[in-house]
Amino acid sequence: MRSIGIEEEFLLVSPDGTPRAVAAAVLQHASARMPEPAPDSTPGGELEKEFTQEQVETSTHPCTELDALLTEVRSGRARADASAQHAGARVAALGTAPQRVAATVIANHRARQIRTEFGQVARDQLTCGCHVHVEVRDDDEGVVILDHLRRWAPVLLALSANSPYYQGEDTSYASFRSQVWGRWPTAGPTAPFGDVGTYRAVVRDLLASGTILDDGMIYFDARLSARYPTVEVRVPDVCLDPADAVLQGALVRALADTAVAQADGPPVLEQPRTEVLRVAAWRAARSGLSGGLVDPLHGTTVPAADVVAGLLAHVRPALEACGDLEWVTSHLKEVLARGNGAIRQRRWREEGADDSALVARAVEATLA
Repeated sequence: MRSIGIEEEFLLVSPDGTPRAVAAAVLQHASARMPEPAPDSTPGGELEKEFTQEQVETSTHPCTELDALLTEVRSGRARADASAQHAGARVAALGTAPQRVAATVIANHRARQIRTEFGQVARDQLTCGCHVHVEVRDDDEGVVILDHLRRWAPVLLALSANSPYYQGEDTSYASFRSQVWGRWPTAGPTAPFGDVGTYRAVVRDLLASGTILDDGMIYFDARLSARYPTVEVRVPDVCLDPADAVLQGALVRALADTAVAQADGPPVLEQPRTEVLRVAAWRAARSGLSGGLVDPLHGTTVPAADVVAGLLAHVRPALEACGDLEWVTSHLKEVLARGNGAIRQRRWREEGADDSALVARAVEATLA
């Protein structure tokens, strides 16, 4: 089976729930506790910096079994929280902070360059996502997977949506993180690449434009990883529940397997235009699971549960082959029943939670 790895970004919050710029102290503590890696060690397991001092990132080791991946996700969250507590903070799996806050860019030359070049877009980026890495044989296979999963990316976003509040306001979106993130010049859905040569040519053209600093700023919804033999899917919000992050991993792997299984036959469906995908992504960000989504197969708006059922049907053979079908089916039912992070946050508000109480509940859910 293909291995899966998950990277998660978290807010660092003070006891009263406000974001706290203590990433340097958190990372220093984590580094002191981390044993020296073996020369042949696989990636993952370390706590890493992010763009601002109010957040950190965890990563799992590559896993083939979902139970092992869930253990890795929970372990990473627990380690991050332990180091955060050493600095007087906690970690919260929230796509955006509910409070009005001015983020503090890390003391890093590249980060400061980005802040200077991109101005308000960079200053607004106190956002937390979940990135799924799925193993690929080579870049050619990776491009096959990129082209296949592009139509399904909005569904992944809807399932993970966890950022309804931003700068002290209810945005009316389920994922406002995706709207903030979409302001970067390379962010969002891409046209089909067709082959790896075209993918590389697009990246070269973007670099030649002089608009982005380096290939680390290729912020496509899904891209070929520059560090690992993987496709990296960057669509989801960070998920409140650890198992929801694993669900994202399982669905991405199933989409990858489905893409490869269908690659040698005639095209099953015509590729949707990028303009349609942009609308589908906006709809997913706005509604999440609380309203309609654009059906990836027909382009019309239907109830979110029907679109999720369509995704499950599409990847069912791949899930069966990996032994993941029962777990994924059960967890999708759970998510549809209790809601994604945005629904849960709004439910907490309805129950009377202020910003502090909402963040406290998010910390508890993060470490469940």
